[in-house]
Amino acid sequence: MGRRPVTVRLARWSAEHPWRAIALWVVFVAVCFVGGNAAGLNEATAADQATGEMGRSELIVDSGGFHEPAMENVLITSRSGTLDQAAAKAAADDATARLRQVDGVASVGTPMPSRDGSALLLPVTMSGDPETASDRVQPLRDATAKVQEAHPALRIEEVGGPSINKALDDTLGKDFKRAELLSLPVTLAILIIAFGALIAAGVPVLLALSSVAAAMGLSTLASHLVPANDTTASVILLIGMAVGVDYSLFYVRREREERAKGRSRLDAVEVAAETSGHAVVVSGTAVIISMAGLLLAQDAIFSSLAVGSILVVAVAVLGSLTVLPALLAKLGRWVDRPWVPLLWRLTAPRTGRHGQPARPRFWPAVLKPALRAPRATLIVSVGLLLALAAPALGMQLKFPGMEDVPRSTPAMQAYDRLTAAFPSNGTSHTVAVRAPAEQADRVHAALTDLAGRAAADPLFAPAEGDGPKIKVSADRRVSVLEVATPYGSRTDEATRSLHELREDLVPAALRGIPGIEYAVGGAVAANEDYAQHIREKLPIVAAFVLALTFLVMAWTFRSVVVALTSILLNLLSAGAAYGLLVLIFQGSWAEGLLGFTSMDAIVTWLPLFLFVVLFGLSMDYHVFVVSRIREGVRDGLPNRDAVAYGITSSAGVVTSAAIVMVGVFSIFATLSTIDMKQLGIGLAAAILLDATIIRAVVLPALMTLLGDANWWAPRFLRARPAAPPADPPTPTPELVGAR
Repeated sequence: MGRRPVTVRLARWSAEHPWRAIALWVVFVAVCFVGGNAAGLNEATAADQATGEMGRSELIVDSGGFHEPAMENVLITSRSGTLDQAAAKAAADDATARLRQVDGVASVGTPMPSRDGSALLLPVTMSGDPETASDRVQPLRDATAKVQEAHPALRIEEVGGPSINKALDDTLGKDFKRAELLSLPVTLAILIIAFGALIAAGVPVLLALSSVAAAMGLSTLASHLVPANDTTASVILLIGMAVGVDYSLFYVRREREERAKGRSRLDAVEVAAETSGHAVVVSGTAVIISMAGLLLAQDAIFSSLAVGSILVVAVAVLGSLTVLPALLAKLGRWVDRPWVPLLWRLTAPRTGRHGQPARPRFWPAVLKPALRAPRATLIVSVGLLLALAAPALGMQLKFPGMEDVPRSTPAMQAYDRLTAAFPSNGTSHTVAVRAPAEQADRVHAALTDLAGRAAADPLFAPAEGDGPKIKVSADRRVSVLEVATPYGSRTDEATRSLHELREDLVPAALRGIPGIEYAVGGAVAANEDYAQHIREKLPIVAAFVLALTFLVMAWTFRSVVVALTSILLNLLSAGAAYGLLVLIFQGSWAEGLLGFTSMDAIVTWLPLFLFVVLFGLSMDYHVFVVSRIREGVRDGLPNRDAVAYGITSSAGVVTSAAIVMVGVFSIFATLSTIDMKQLGIGLAAAILLDATIIRAVVLPALMTLLGDANWWAPRFLRARPAAPPADPPTPTPELVGAR
């Protein structure tokens, strides 16, 4: 008898020494979490995140060492009709007097009327660190509220970066807190329905939460090598709950199934480790490979997300191979307690004659078309998925702008009134210039001329006040000019204004100045440059993920055909998800249904991130299902019967795992921001398609059609014949008749 696989040896040791294994896991999680908190988080800087010409402009501005204090504004407008200028002036004087008494206010500027006289703007400069201004802005808002009470005939509101950030932080903070609070009970409820027993449902959640806690600490430590960003923790929670629950679900269901056949606790754990444990290792490796592909994007955000995801998947795999067998061995039959009576009757593993699992009824009915007419079933199902993927060919990529932020907060409503009255406070381009100090006067003259030319162009908004404001660094080497456009950052007009600046106005104005370096940045530039960055990196990342996944699958299943079909099916699933996203979010028909305002585009970073996440997570199901089919083949079943056995024996656990993922991802689709809605719906829809149409229709039809060719491999890759087990599976009679 050969040496047992490492998954079996680990599981056997843990099952024989459960308290040691559990204690070691608790210590591991605690050390990771505490160690990470002690080390502190190293966040990515602007230099780390610089991309394209936009990134170069930010680096030029940063090199100037400008002190940019946080700015707020008090906006005074009429509630109806024209603005009473005398009343507005009195309100501005009152606001000035009150705000000068507020701690944290450095200065209050001179009231500035809008060009059409519809508004009066009072600029306020805050003291202290601009990064923490949103945490200190509340006293200013309180003072503005008192001015409003004293002048009820006018609309007096505070608007600015700090107040908008505070309002958004409050809104999004409530969103994420609600999502986190809902994800746990939703997951637990689905698992209770899947298992019909409270302890069995709690074990996967416990492993997932402990894996997330350990990965959070490890990612904090890793941030000192790969700087983190503020979305990493959310992604660790999202991925960690998904894979942690999935891996436990696969393992627990197999262990229960083996116990139902009459095996002892240790033997049941050992069989689960050899089958489901092996599938967990393979699927975890596939997810890690997919996430590692993000590192090739050479992007600080994606690198941080990749490291966090890799760590949480690795920890979840480790937990499923060590502490999970210990828990199952220690609990024994208590894992099926306490029962939920009705659910238990529906979900408990049962055996028929000769100790074999009782025959399912629902899935054989679903599988009959794929087994009886595989060619027609494959053509129809693939055709439908390709039709669903077709809209992805028209995908547009854009960053969300201020216009996409929910207008439910007073701060955003005030922002709309501010940009309507003072267009230069809305979207603007940043012209950043670095040149020798002796050229500072020439640069200043050139930028002044540039501002004048832009003001005469309808694509740009004229400067408010006394003319263009050009900032010059203390060493006179860096100069910065803001050129406003009256259009939203995602509009075609704003994009044309950017190209006109980059290709015509700026080169013409600065041509001939020795030693000059310049770049045009801003919100519109960030949109364009990052979209181009994604278009360039997506093929590289995709090629890496596809190639390595192919190698892993070919080595695992000892079949080139299985590896190739795995890749094709996952590409089909990802394409259908892309098409669905375009159908929903690039049009307006679903706005009322899902509570969003269409931005006529997909968020720039989403296609790349969605590809690697979907490709990794869908491998969970694929590896698990194909492993069951291969079991049937190795046990001597004909190919068609092996496909039937593999699908029907894995359908319950795959469906349960998919419902958990869809439930968690759907919660994220309820968040306020458009990027989280697109991410949640994209992931939920893709997982649903993958676990149903792909795994229950396309996969069985394809493997039935290919027959023995499924397992073809070059001679060097072929596995040595294995001895058959003592109790091979029997094909489901209903499906044998389907041949």
